[in-house]
Amino acid sequence: MLTENWDAPVIYTTMVQLLESLFGAGTRGARRMHQLANAVIIFDEIQTLPINCVHMFNNAMNFLVEQCGSTVLLCTATQPLLDKVDKTKGAIHVPEGNELMPDVNELFRQLKRVDVAYEHKPGGRTNNEIAALAAGETKRVGNCLVIVNTKRSARELYDLSKTDERVAVAHLSTSMCPAHRKRILHFVGRCLRWNVPIICFSTQLIEAGVDVDFGSVIRFMAGLDSIAQAAGRCNRHGLRAVGKVFVVNPQDENLDRLDAIRAGCEKTLRVFSDFDQDPAKYGHDRIGVEAMTWYYKNYFFDRASQMGYPVSATLIGRDDTLLNMLSANSNATHEFAARNAGKSQLHLRQSFMAAAKAFKAIDAPTRGIIVPYGKQGKKIIADLCGAFEVEKQFALLKRAQQYTVNVFPHQLKKLEEAGAVHGIQNDVPILHLDSRYYSREYGLSTEPVSLMENLTS
Repeated sequence: MLTENWDAPVIYTTMVQLLESLFGAGTRGARRMHQLANAVIIFDEIQTLPINCVHMFNNAMNFLVEQCGSTVLLCTATQPLLDKVDKTKGAIHVPEGNELMPDVNELFRQLKRVDVAYEHKPGGRTNNEIAALAAGETKRVGNCLVIVNTKRSARELYDLSKTDERVAVAHLSTSMCPAHRKRILHFVGRCLRWNVPIICFSTQLIEAGVDVDFGSVIRFMAGLDSIAQAAGRCNRHGLRAVGKVFVVNPQDENLDRLDAIRAGCEKTLRVFSDFDQDPAKYGHDRIGVEAMTWYYKNYFFDRASQMGYPVSATLIGRDDTLLNMLSANSNATHEFAARNAGKSQLHLRQSFMAAAKAFKAIDAPTRGIIVPYGKQGKKIIADLCGAFEVEKQFALLKRAQQYTVNVFPHQLKKLEEAGAVHGIQNDVPILHLDSRYYSREYGLSTEPVSLMENLTS
C-alpha cells in the first residue's frame, strides 16, 4: 500500500502512472496527488510525453512548481519545445538560466559519436536490400542494430537473416512479454561484450533507456527524435572513432494506423531536405540542436490542435477538449446560460467527472494476456488458476506483469475464435494464452506455433 500511494522518500514510477494520478478517474490517483507537492520530480525521456497531453501536462507542472513548492527536471537528448507551445493554453514556464547545460551546442559537439546518413531510394528499399545492408555492416564493424516501425517488419527481416550461421541474430518486439525481452537483451549484451557478430532487429522499444552499443545502426524513416534516440544506441560508449547511422525509406511498410510515426516522418523529410540544401545551417549535423529545434517547431505547429486532448461527441456527448473541460469549459457554461437565463454564472464550471472518465494516458484499447513464457510464466498461470484468495491473486498478478503481452481488439478476437485464450477462473476476467500460440522467436502469435513450443521452456 505504501508503494501504491507513493508514501516513500524515493518513488520510481512511469509517465502513465503520473498522468493518471493527475487527470484520471478513481480514488487511487487522488491518494497519490499530495505526494507531488514539495517534491523533486525527474522526468526521463520527456520526449515520450503523449502529444495530446502537452497542454495539460504543462499546466500541471507549472502548478506544482509555482503553487506547491516542487522542482521539475526534464531530461532527454531530444528536448521537446514544451515552453514554446501556445502560452494561452499552457506552456512550461522555464525561467532564464534554468538550462542545466551552460552551452548545449558545445555539449552536442563534444558528445558527437555518430554520423547520420540519409540513404533515400526512390520507391523505397525492399526487405532483402535492408537485410543485405545489415549483413554488410555486420561484416564491416562486427554488429548491427536495425530499428523498424512495425512488428511485422521486425519479424520479416529477422526471418530473412537468421539463416546465416556465422552471425547471431536477435528479434525484439512488443509481442514478447517483458521477461522475454529482458532475456533477449541480455543475450544481445553478451554478444556485444564478447565481440560475437550479431544483428538485432527491433521495434522502437529499444530506443530509450536501453544500454547497448552497436557499431552500426539502421533506422527506418521516423520522427527526428526517434532517429536521434536510435543514434544513441550506436557507438554509445565511444569505443570507435565514429559510428554510422543509416536512415532508410522501406518499400514494404504500412503506417496507416501509426499516425504519430507518419507525421514524424513527414517533418523529418522536411528537415533532411533543408539540410541537404544548406548543411552549415545545421552545424553539419542531421540530429544536432538546430535540426532538432526546427523539427519540433514544425512537428508541434502541425499538431497544435491535438495538444489539448480532443474528445469526440461519441465519448462525452459533444466535441470538446479535456483542456477546455478542466478550465473555462465554454461549451457547458454557454449551454447553462442558455437554459438558465437570468441566473448567476457558474462558480465551479469544470466537468471534472466527465474529463476524468474520458482521460487515458495511453489511448490504446489493448487487453493484457498472461503468456506461458518459460517455466516461470507457466507456473504463474498454473498458480493463478488455483488461487482463490484475493491476497494470493494480488501477489501473483504483480509477478504476472513480467509475463503479459498487450493485444489489440482485432488480435484478441482472432485468438478467441481460435480458442487460444482462457480465463484463469470462472467469472475472473483475466486471460492466459495457450502455449501453442507463443514462441521464443516471435512471442505471441495469432497463429499456432506449436513446432516452436519446445523453445519456450
